[in-house]
Amino acid sequence: MSFRRIRLLMWKEFTQLLRDRSMIPLIFLLPVIQLVMFGYVIGTDVKDLRTAILDQDSSSASVRVIDAFTSSGYFIDVARPADEAAVQKTLDGNIAQVAITIPRGFSDSVARGEAAQISVIVDGSDAKTASVAQGYAGTIVANLSNTLYPQPNTKPGASTAVGVDAQVRVLFNPTMRAVNTMVPALLAFILMMSTQNLMSQSIVKERERGTLEQLFVTPIGRAEYLLGKLLPYVAVAIVQVLLVFTVGTLWFKVPFSGSVAVLAVGLGLFMITALGQGMLVSLMSRTRYQAQQAGTFLMVPSMMLSGFVFPLSSMPAILLPLTYLIPLRYILVIVRSNFVKGSDFIALWPQFLAMVVFSIAIFGFGLSRFQKRLND
Repeated sequence: MSFRRIRLLMWKEFTQLLRDRSMIPLIFLLPVIQLVMFGYVIGTDVKDLRTAILDQDSSSASVRVIDAFTSSGYFIDVARPADEAAVQKTLDGNIAQVAITIPRGFSDSVARGEAAQISVIVDGSDAKTASVAQGYAGTIVANLSNTLYPQPNTKPGASTAVGVDAQVRVLFNPTMRAVNTMVPALLAFILMMSTQNLMSQSIVKERERGTLEQLFVTPIGRAEYLLGKLLPYVAVAIVQVLLVFTVGTLWFKVPFSGSVAVLAVGLGLFMITALGQGMLVSLMSRTRYQAQQAGTFLMVPSMMLSGFVFPLSSMPAILLPLTYLIPLRYILVIVRSNFVKGSDFIALWPQFLAMVVFSIAIFGFGLSRFQKRLND
């Protein structure tokens, strides 16, 4: 293997990119335009919010509170942490989106006719879901107050003078700015779209022009060709990520609370997956138009079934199994949790494990099929 030949191939790729004037806006302007457009977009119905419940009172009154939430259809009981520290871990690890704490003495306060407090903590790393969950919790608590503190001539849904006082807190993103969660998601989405498209278009373009066959009458080996082809797009992807990160944090004032290492490893694994998808698209296509259509075919399910546009909790149950096959689903959790919560590798290990599996499977399969095509 000659590193000089790899360097020359990389130089060729960069030269072709710069000469193709239609690609320059795609590489540098499109990510910024998408960031500005998607940064202001929001909406939709949410249900089956994963809820952790800490019942410190263990009374019939606390059971009625739990039933009020779980029977509403909006909250599902997924965890029963033992203490406040365990509650925090369920939120940090994305096990739960909402945490409800019923303190000791709750039933005694209800029995005496005094105001009783419960705590509702909402994970604000998904602003749309957090906003809807906050509204649901307020309505449920108002109805619960009417049930536990019955008063004559009280309209359904109206709060009573004395009742259950729900202290609703939005954790991690207290202002619930949607852009705080949209910008991190765009880091992954733009990386996927540009890397996959650029990779597939470049290979198909060489096949159309006949330069692929010309390259192989030179001393360039298959491995050298692949490295020379892949590395420029890795460099382009890094530039795009840095560009979106800079615009998002400086223009949109999105705070970054996480670790650069966690973000870099997550996006690096996802970039490998996107490169593998680009190679697979190039194998399915004979022309650049076909490559564009195949890329769109892969892009639409990723957008719709990953939680990028619509919260996963708002999807029909029949579609949920399909979301586990979408790599974008896992990287969205990583970038949003790292950006907003500061989650580390330990908290996000299930998502990182999924990204490792996807990157090895998709890139490995694409690489093997691509090498076979080159050998043929």
